[in-house]
Amino acid sequence: MKHRIAHIVLLLLAVGNLTAQNVISGIVSDGKEPLAGANVFIIGTIDGCLADSLGRFSFTTTVKDKVTLKATFIGFEDYLLTTDVNQLSNLDIRMKERTTTINEVVVTASTFTFGKSENFKTMDALDVVMAGNSCGDIVAALQTLPGTQKVGENGKLYVRGGESEECQTFVNGMHVLVPYSTNTDNTAVRGRFSPFLFKGINFSLGGYSGEYGQALSSVLPMETTDAATSDKFGVSASLVDWNIGGTKAYRNSSLSFNAALTSMGLYDQLFTQRQEFTRPYRKLSGEAQYKKEFNPSSVLKSYVGYDLTSVGQRIYEPSSPTRSLFLKEHNIYANITHRASIGRNYTLFTGIANSTVFSDIDDARVAGDHYHNFRNEVHLKAEVRKVYSDVFKLSAGVEDYLRHSTMRYEDYRYQLDYNILATHMDTQWRIVPRLFFNLSARSELMGSDLLLMPRTTLSYIPDNHLQLSLVTGRYSQTPEDDYLAMNRKALSQSIADHAILSMQYKSQISLLRIEPYWKNYHRLPLLENGFYQPHGYGTSRGVDVFIDLTFPAKRGNGIGKGTLTTSLSYSFNDSKRLYLDYTEERMPDFASRHNLRLAAKYTFGKTIIGLSESYASGRHFPTGTTPHYNSVDVNLTYLLSPKVIVYTSLNNIFGRKNIFRYNDNGMPVVPSRDRFFYIGIFVSLKNNKAYDISNF
Repeated sequence: MKHRIAHIVLLLLAVGNLTAQNVISGIVSDGKEPLAGANVFIIGTIDGCLADSLGRFSFTTTVKDKVTLKATFIGFEDYLLTTDVNQLSNLDIRMKERTTTINEVVVTASTFTFGKSENFKTMDALDVVMAGNSCGDIVAALQTLPGTQKVGENGKLYVRGGESEECQTFVNGMHVLVPYSTNTDNTAVRGRFSPFLFKGINFSLGGYSGEYGQALSSVLPMETTDAATSDKFGVSASLVDWNIGGTKAYRNSSLSFNAALTSMGLYDQLFTQRQEFTRPYRKLSGEAQYKKEFNPSSVLKSYVGYDLTSVGQRIYEPSSPTRSLFLKEHNIYANITHRASIGRNYTLFTGIANSTVFSDIDDARVAGDHYHNFRNEVHLKAEVRKVYSDVFKLSAGVEDYLRHSTMRYEDYRYQLDYNILATHMDTQWRIVPRLFFNLSARSELMGSDLLLMPRTTLSYIPDNHLQLSLVTGRYSQTPEDDYLAMNRKALSQSIADHAILSMQYKSQISLLRIEPYWKNYHRLPLLENGFYQPHGYGTSRGVDVFIDLTFPAKRGNGIGKGTLTTSLSYSFNDSKRLYLDYTEERMPDFASRHNLRLAAKYTFGKTIIGLSESYASGRHFPTGTTPHYNSVDVNLTYLLSPKVIVYTSLNNIFGRKNIFRYNDNGMPVVPSRDRFFYIGIFVSLKNNKAYDISNF
């Protein structure tokens, strides 16, 4: 396999086009000082670079005739110049500083934001999912950030000592009941949604505003792209998945579709594994969207997605007969939202979302049994926002979660119906030009349990680079349906109090963030005398460190004149809990005290090479403590043409046998494979750039 990979890399590096090139060069400044790290590029192409420490830039382009040059820098107005390409040498670009208003302030405390860009070399959705060992999965990509825990046996998001269920996903502000695809035990799952759906991904590790509820630890809000202005048609293929999709653009609207098939059948035949699958993992999914812009301030978005997942596995257990587990799940999610200006600086948002999940498992626990679970949630939401001035804005909203769940397993069954009514209010105030205060409150009513949860953020932003924030708040979440059913819906909502101190320095070429945090849990479900009671508790405290450095391309266009980006993510977490069936307060088995990730990405010409190192200290189980986790991963992205991207990666290149956990019998749980090789090709058939292949 190593020879195959080497041949693929050499082939990709050998492909190229020799065409006439024009040199774009000049200096970027504010009229007095150079703006080191300013981003200069030609709109609609991959051609561009970052200015060096003296504000100088130089790059080549094969585009002819008239082009539009764009320069961006934090805190400054964008610079645009449209002219003939041969007029773009020795430019003197002078950018104007932008005055900050309350509507432009973005408090980044405990939040990582990713969005699409017109420039290939900056962070966009494609760049996010091609990081490290993500293999095209948003969830896996987010696990490279500080604050997340490595839980390889299921692959879900665990944040700052919180369980995976404590992280909730929202699409266009609407809740998603089950954001993961399903799989067998001790096998990593993937996120349901394609990264190309979204123009913005905001991952909050804690301290989020009152708009978001039913999440004890973190939220993942994602905003879909706007209505397309041109037709698109794209395909992608790899060893494990195949995708086709497109968009038809109309005057003020667009209609999109996407279909994908994921199957491990071919991969299982090519590469050996430890587990025995009677049916390979398969997922058939389809998505559609309709977007309508009635006018610039009135936008309607709708989305519907369907997944059918199935897998069969032979299970060998010393104390019971061999069983042939077969799992099938239907997952349907749909939402429709409308945002419109209603005059006098008021904006009205309304939305409705429906999540429906059918799960069936044969031979779930013993040979011959059958498990069935049906879950449904309808989420209703309305919100009004008002910008009063450049220093003050206000929002208020109401929402309702209506939930139903049915479970049948042999002679045991339950049916559960309940709703959670919530209101929230959020104010943002610029106290003085550099000091900003956010006060929000959320109230939730479930049955007779009424909660009031205040949340505050105080931010000091002395300049365009430094930001200091103090975040506090209370958050709640309903226990899982199984626990509610066992206790006849008498469980109260669980509560977590957050306190976060965020210190961040950011320039165009560097980012340093240090965040100590503390969480205190109350009313967690605890098993007492055969019933779950809201008597559990716990704490989680630690510090996250994130460093990102970009070394811009040097002047000139020789071989090796590329851009190097490096990052370090480190998390220390000290957490303890007494909940579920724990008999004493202890560190939860999903948490590891130390998590470290080092990554480097080198971009030159049409090629991106990435290398990453992931480490996590051992996890504690009643039957033993696992060795540390370690994996070295490598990936390569090559732009064959403006319409074709090839991506390949190899995870755990040294083949370390990582132990994820120990089961109740003290046996180690290991991955089905020590290495995973991925190669995929992304092709845009009716668009001018593959990195905007987004079928939507």
